[in-house]
Amino acid sequence: MRKIDYRLYLVTDRKQPAPGTFEKVVEEALKGGVTLVQLREKEGDTGLLYERAVKLKQITKAYHVPLIIDDRIDIMMAADADGVHLGQSDMPAALARKLIGEDKIMGVSAGTLEEAVKAEKDGADYLGVGAMFPTATKKDADITTPETLRKIMDTVHIPVVTIGGMNERTIPLFKGYGLSGFAVVSAIMASREPEKAAKNLKRIIDDIVGR
Repeated sequence: MRKIDYRLYLVTDRKQPAPGTFEKVVEEALKGGVTLVQLREKEGDTGLLYERAVKLKQITKAYHVPLIIDDRIDIMMAADADGVHLGQSDMPAALARKLIGEDKIMGVSAGTLEEAVKAEKDGADYLGVGAMFPTATKKDADITTPETLRKIMDTVHIPVVTIGGMNERTIPLFKGYGLSGFAVVSAIMASREPEKAAKNLKRIIDDIVGR
């Protein structure tokens, strides 16, 4: 499998950009240095989600950045996206890996050491660990402590990305953890200047993760 750059991982939120600017916000973020995009849509029927995935795939492909689809393996396959991200209540990761094959990227959310170890065993390429801080985009999320994150980092052998309240202020707190990247939602999707926001975040992350 090709090497994936997880440093600045954009998770989309259609509710945050101004109406009609969703694709534009994502493209501006890509110009600013986003290295991976996850299409996260909790509303809309399958046909609409497929159309959105195809549109976004065209944009991310132009910037040579992988597109991950949240939860929906059928949409990932239909739109020929690069991978899927699964939560703990989604399809079991081991089954998902059998369905998507070895060439697609599979990420799994983990909030505990046990979940992280199981996800790696089941074939995950990377972990999304969190939520590290309270976040408006997922108000019911359980908080993962820095101690748990360190235990996960000491135990698993696959890349780890943190999520939940990641922004210019919080990302520097994770220097020295050995993370592969940071998953960002509001810090880019709600910004009036997404390209500038992405550039600023990328500069901070490069100082922590390396280039």
